[in-house]
Amino acid sequence: MASVNAMAGDDFAKYDADGSGTISMSEAKVNPNLVEQFTRLDGNADGELSESEFANFKG
Repeated sequence: MASVNAMAGDDFAKYDADGSGTISMSEAKVNPNLVEQFTRLDGNADGELSESEFANFKG
């Protein structure tokens, strides 16, 4: 399970291009699947995905 979490962390860092600690919609646009799921994943509706919200991404 640790390796799955490590891979998810690597993916999060890949999408968080500006290093802000969140993934914006503009950053998500590199992956059509992420864009499609973005609104559902954005649990607090702040327009950004935290690492915990991103953990639910089915890529």
